[in-house]
Amino acid sequence: MAKIINIKNEVLIRVYIVGFMILLFALVVIWKAIHIQVWEGEKWQTMRDKLVIEEIPLQAERGNIFAADGSILATALPFFDIRFDPTIVSDEIFEENVDSLARCLASINLSRTEGGWKQVMEDSRATGNKYLKVKNTVDFTELERIKTFPILSLGRYQGGLIAEERFSRKKPFNSLAHRTIGRVDTSRNINIGLEGYFNNDLKGESGKRLMYRLAGGDWIPVGDLTQIEPQKGKDIVTTLDINIQDITHNALYGALEYHNAAYGTAIVMEVKTGAIKAIANLQQNDRGGYGELFNFGVGTLFEPGSTFKLASIMALLEDGHIELDNLIEIDSGRYEFYEETLVDSGKESFVSDTISIRRAFEISSNVGMAKLVHYFYGKNKRTAEQFINRLKSFYLHLPTGVEIKGEEKPYIKEAYNKEDLWSGTTLPWMAIGYETMFTPLQILTFYNMVANDGLLMKPSLVTEMQLFGETIEKFPPTVVNRRIVSKATIKKAKELLEGVVERGTAKHLKSNQYRFAGKTGTAQANYHKIKKTEIHHVASFVGYFPAENPIYSCIVVIDDPRLHSIYGGEVAGPVFRKIADRCFETQSAFYQSMTNVNSKISKLRTEDLPKKDIGYQEDFQSIFTHLGLQHRQPSTSEWTLINAESDSLSFNKRTIPNKEVPNVVGMGLRDALFILENRGLEVTIGGVGKVVRQSLIPGTKIRGQQIKLYLG
Repeated sequence: MAKIINIKNEVLIRVYIVGFMILLFALVVIWKAIHIQVWEGEKWQTMRDKLVIEEIPLQAERGNIFAADGSILATALPFFDIRFDPTIVSDEIFEENVDSLARCLASINLSRTEGGWKQVMEDSRATGNKYLKVKNTVDFTELERIKTFPILSLGRYQGGLIAEERFSRKKPFNSLAHRTIGRVDTSRNINIGLEGYFNNDLKGESGKRLMYRLAGGDWIPVGDLTQIEPQKGKDIVTTLDINIQDITHNALYGALEYHNAAYGTAIVMEVKTGAIKAIANLQQNDRGGYGELFNFGVGTLFEPGSTFKLASIMALLEDGHIELDNLIEIDSGRYEFYEETLVDSGKESFVSDTISIRRAFEISSNVGMAKLVHYFYGKNKRTAEQFINRLKSFYLHLPTGVEIKGEEKPYIKEAYNKEDLWSGTTLPWMAIGYETMFTPLQILTFYNMVANDGLLMKPSLVTEMQLFGETIEKFPPTVVNRRIVSKATIKKAKELLEGVVERGTAKHLKSNQYRFAGKTGTAQANYHKIKKTEIHHVASFVGYFPAENPIYSCIVVIDDPRLHSIYGGEVAGPVFRKIADRCFETQSAFYQSMTNVNSKISKLRTEDLPKKDIGYQEDFQSIFTHLGLQHRQPSTSEWTLINAESDSLSFNKRTIPNKEVPNVVGMGLRDALFILENRGLEVTIGGVGKVVRQSLIPGTKIRGQQIKLYLG
């Protein structure tokens, strides 16, 4: 019995010992955990940070955006953040070159002296800093220079050079088409313009790289073998012509400044294809200047005013209600619709009672157009629906689908719809461009259809997509509808638009060099909705040029002109004319081909040929040979005088003295300037054409005088 008790006691003692040991171990573990968390937490947190390895995305090079001629509108320029890992460099190389490297680093980053750079490199090497910051945002040229520095020239794995590439978006033409090109900023949810619309194609595919994180948050690549290279984004080629864009931008800017307007937009479209060649959007800023802040041409609805009268009269013509030479009573430019008085703005209306519909359109009579639409379509709901449906048949109720986000949908009221606030005055007011809303691009697309003989084209901004210079996708011109209106109506619509410029509200804009067609518009913003004293105006002009064979259509809209004038023909019309003028001066499409010219050369009479023209002989010879004009063997002189004879042109020697004032009468300005300035004379000019007179008498001794050339 005693033996059993002893065994039991021995077992209990062992159990107590084991239990005590377990309890002691648990207490030690708990104490150690508390110690690590409370007293050593920062130490272990730092170690954890040093050991974190993650897969970090690598930014892809964003694709370029090109103008039609290949000029770069937007590009991704590479920049580099430079870091240095001094721990990877051998002791011998580091000691021999640290002073030279310090001197080089001090030359590119003035934040430290030469001695300061040496000290920080030695400290980084001693503490194991593998990521010493050298300089941020270094361009490619500077990077190539840095690669020649001592130690760093050995590269990443022997010299410790770390160059982290990133890209910055640049627009070489600055504000030109700035809003149309657009931008993308994911951090601020900005996704606009072509950049936004084609973002998935432009952005490319991000790469991947394993990197480990240092204390403080910096990341260092584990090695190039772990890297998946990013894929460059695709390039897009736009329809924009940088020269026409520049012309359009400057013409609009000048008008906005002159009239102190709130904002304006101008769009130029190629008639046959619908390609947008230029789109300028300028808004007044707080400093009184103008910048591209919003794409009004695509994203802003406005009541078009009188430019909409073309749609109204085409509806009347297409439905067979009128002929252009029918007469209409305009009641001296004042008529009352349901207690609302409509008034014309032109002086001719005030002294006219009955005029032709053609003339009513040319002078932009509100009364005439409103009475016509009201008479034929205002009888009941069925006739009102006929007018609305006719407008829809012109595709005026649909957005254009241009490749830019943010296009507003046009607004046309439904007949007798209470939600649209339909009233007795709705049809007359719609007839003259009120109670309906469109963007400038939508109105231009309609006019472009008229210029294109009824062929409706979708406006486009992009022609193709490329990758490394190779075309991978084309975007050909898109025909929306080949015939939305009869040929007879198109012919009459063109006659009306030409009449506006020849005899109507735009006759002061006529050019004696070419013919264009268009319509003026002056709308009161928020018509019938605010007090008269608060009303501001929207001036517009839309048309095409040249009238006979249209190449470009163009719309100009200027909001709230506050100086000099408010009318479309005086505010927006001159901008259209400037754009057209400059296009004629700079675009080869407006000139006859040399084939056509050559066909007429043989018919020239002797009196038509050049005579007494003076200039550089080789220039004349090249021109005459190209045109097929017979000419006698040139003289041995550089300069020549041309004489026309019965069957050919002859070259006559013209001597130009070196030390005396030469006779340059009869020369073109380029040749005259070349001769006179090369002889040390200071030249001033007056007039246009060839030299018809010079202020210094030929033969006068040259002493660096000033000479004035009179051109005519």
